Amino acid sequence: MSLVRFNRYALIGVGNTLIHWLTFLLLHLLMGLSQGASNLLAFLLAASLSYFMNARYTFAVRARTRRYLVFLIGMGSLSLALGAFSDAVRLSPWLTLVTFSMVSLVVGYTFSHTVVFKRRDP
Repeated sequence: MSLVRFNRYALIGVGNTLIHWLTFLLLHLLMGLSQGASNLLAFLLAASLSYFMNARYTFAVRARTRRYLVFLIGMGSLSLALGAFSDAVRLSPWLTLVTFSMVSLVVGYTFSHTVVFKRRDP
């Protein structure tokens, strides 16, 4: 794992996290959506920006629609599952956000590095 690549991923992730958190809080606390729906919708918005930034600046690959959809489905499933779990056990929305942010940093980087942005050998 390249430390420079991971650091770029983490920096983009900070912006992604801010967008995710603000969107989640708006949807859940102000609009009354469930944590599951709020987490998924917030993830989809933030991840769209993150995907294209990471393709260009972190992994230096061309963004591709199929890989973008794989990323959204894979990590979106994780966001929905964690949000639904939080609803079921009545976790604080803050704990949902912190937990998803920590899990998605590690799982998202690994998933991105090994599947989504993997370079093809010539």
